[in-house]
Amino acid sequence: MAKPVHYLYVLGASLLGLLSFKGKIGSLLDDGPSPAHTPAEEQATFQLEPGLKIQLVAAEPMVQDPVVITFDEDGRLWVVEMRGFMPNINGEGEDKPVGRISVLEDTNGDGQMDASTVYLDSLVMPRALALIKGGALVAESGALWLTKDTNGDLKADTKTLIDKDYAGSGLPEHSGNGLWRSMDNWFYNAKSRFRYREVDGKWLRDSTEARGQWGISHDDRGRLHYNYNWSQLHADLVPPNYLSRNKHHTPTTGIDHGLTIDRRVYPIRPNPAVNRGYIPGTLDKDGRLLEFTAACSPLVYRAQTLPAPFYNNVFVCEPAGNLIKRNLSEYKDLLIAARDPHPGKEFLASTDERFRPVHTATGPDGGLYVADMYRGLIQHSAYVTPYLKEKTIERDLVLPVHRGRIWRIVPENWQPAKAKKLSAASSADLVAELANPDGWHRDMAQRLLIERNDKSVQLALTDLARRGTSNLGRFHALWTLDGLKMSSPDLLSAKLTDADPLVSSTALRLLEPFAKADKAVRTKLGEQLLNQWEKAPIEQVLQMTLTAGVLDPATSQRLLAGILNKYGESALIRDAALSSLFNQELAFLQTLLTSPQWQTQEPAKEIFLEMLTTSVIRKRNPTELAALLNRLNISKTANWQEKAMLTSLTIQGSTSKLKPVKLAAAPKILTQPTDKITPERLAVLNAMFEWPGHVASKTALPKKSLLNDDEQKLFASGRQIYLSTCSGCHGTDGAGLKRFAPPLIGSDWVLGDEKRLSLIVLHGMEGPVEVAKRVYDVPDILPVMPSHSTMDDGSITAILMYIRNEWGNNAGPIGKRVVSMTRVTSQGRVVPWTAKELNNYISEGKATSGK
Repeated sequence: MAKPVHYLYVLGASLLGLLSFKGKIGSLLDDGPSPAHTPAEEQATFQLEPGLKIQLVAAEPMVQDPVVITFDEDGRLWVVEMRGFMPNINGEGEDKPVGRISVLEDTNGDGQMDASTVYLDSLVMPRALALIKGGALVAESGALWLTKDTNGDLKADTKTLIDKDYAGSGLPEHSGNGLWRSMDNWFYNAKSRFRYREVDGKWLRDSTEARGQWGISHDDRGRLHYNYNWSQLHADLVPPNYLSRNKHHTPTTGIDHGLTIDRRVYPIRPNPAVNRGYIPGTLDKDGRLLEFTAACSPLVYRAQTLPAPFYNNVFVCEPAGNLIKRNLSEYKDLLIAARDPHPGKEFLASTDERFRPVHTATGPDGGLYVADMYRGLIQHSAYVTPYLKEKTIERDLVLPVHRGRIWRIVPENWQPAKAKKLSAASSADLVAELANPDGWHRDMAQRLLIERNDKSVQLALTDLARRGTSNLGRFHALWTLDGLKMSSPDLLSAKLTDADPLVSSTALRLLEPFAKADKAVRTKLGEQLLNQWEKAPIEQVLQMTLTAGVLDPATSQRLLAGILNKYGESALIRDAALSSLFNQELAFLQTLLTSPQWQTQEPAKEIFLEMLTTSVIRKRNPTELAALLNRLNISKTANWQEKAMLTSLTIQGSTSKLKPVKLAAAPKILTQPTDKITPERLAVLNAMFEWPGHVASKTALPKKSLLNDDEQKLFASGRQIYLSTCSGCHGTDGAGLKRFAPPLIGSDWVLGDEKRLSLIVLHGMEGPVEVAKRVYDVPDILPVMPSHSTMDDGSITAILMYIRNEWGNNAGPIGKRVVSMTRVTSQGRVVPWTAKELNNYISEGKATSGK
């Protein structure tokens, strides 16, 4: 399902481009109407990777407008049918209760569905489904419902409201969806900050980090994967809700990590009817989509049926381009990266313009299943541009609606087999399934065991966790015991030395509630971690850093000091440490300032001290801030530690909306002569604090800043993002680092055209570059500055606001829409810029616009 970004304001700015580009589009793409095909005709249009075949599983009228598919424990296929979506070009009638959820069955084992039961109908725009014991969670009409089949006829008999605010928006493209049950037994969602779980018969809603746009899944480690229409693949590097524990710190990594900057797609047909087809760079010379515009439903494939190289691949749907992309996923040094194994040719593509893959699922047979909405128009009416409306009508794509197909991708020699009914499996058999090579079976066995609440499996689960030969089997056994409330600190403590880092890290994570509740467990855990961390693999060290938050402060600070000294160059480790230091920031800062290991200046240590200081400032505790100021010795020149603290103080103080903090006494650093602080910084600090005899005055602030209050706040947040993403090459002071990157201070690339600067960050830059009349090139700098296109518009804007107004730069604010509009209008750019190319591009744009 297409999910556009920023079209409403881009549209007006792009009408001139539409008028000048329309003639070219017409000459290239005037291939006439695009008629609807039968399933057999559509199947003949597919191009699929060699060695695989695609089979029809179900089609209209059995299934119509499928948007979500999932399998139950007996191999039946459940389908969410959004039959109300865009009945006509204007979307009239979407509020009619015509949606439904159907259950499809293959009764004779031939691989095709031959029976259908409507589980629930009369639904308004149903959008998500999760199977539970005796029924399903269903999202429709903006709300989340608990539905139950009480007599086993596959038809819902009851429907109970769980959360009226589930969707969060009335627009189908920007509303909560997903209902993905993850390893920790919570149900997570895309385009949402909510997660859900059943506890003692009651459904609870909890807050979590916002994730993605349409579709969500997880890998073998339980890391959530999701995406956005413009960026095909993101994931969490840490378990949910860890990095958000410290309200004084905003993490810059770990959640919503972009796995690939590759946005390129390779359709095998022209794609004229896309919303932004009139913008140069959307389509190539043959009228084919150049990059993702409707990325959705990422699925981590965790089965054995497809050839071995496909395991752990992530498949992403692109319905606007009539294709599905395959990504190879790789894990190294706490990070996940993904790449296209065959650039230039997609995993699955079609010449049928109505092939609209919007969701994928792994079946119990290991096949890759595809929900094909099969329709001409997939753009919601709220965002249909005049261009798209014209093209849709011209190509006769409005009707028919209410069609849809389910496809299965398997090896060429694959033969169907009748599904095994896990509902009839014994609890002992389900325990064995936790070590199944296929992820679908492991996940399903975990779910069924927890739902059965059969306490007799405790011994078998414990034995599997202790001695199972499968790493993933031991991992699932631990989570199943947790879901059944049968975990024990003795078992978990023993598993801290498991040979597999995933198992040991999971045991550590599951020990946390026991440690919080029991001082003896907490003390023992602290001793174990202090003894183990130096020899532990980095994955386990990351979890230790996160778990430190439940230890006694003296122990946690000792542990974190050691970890940061060894692994502090990792932005993820730094964020994890800050998340564990809630309300301990000042104490830890004071410890580090006197630590022998923290006396020598290193970029990573400088960054962390500044992050700690920022957290203390955001807490706004007068006593702690007075202590912080008193750490700044006025009798000598500021050392690197004090410079980091002063930088944080003055940058956070630039957020002038904050009220002054009232101190009990005058801080010496602000009342006695010192060469440590420039007059400009001193004015900022004097405006931050009040004390007896001193009233803070904003009017005394230096007037050189061109930023208003909101822009100063963005400037301050930009500093934190800059430290984690840019300072490794450009330096914490913007002066550039030898062998890495040129300076940002006084650079025309920074101070000049803000669109040009946005293009550099979005797409990267390579080759020689002139800064302040000096040409920088390899080996003095890296050959390429990488793209940061997976970063959201707000974060990029914050960075640009910062670097344009720091270190004596005074370029003023950057418009809030510059980055987002530049991203849209420059789409199709898939390689870094050279300086010459970029300047020519900007010059041509100004000439075209008449500026």
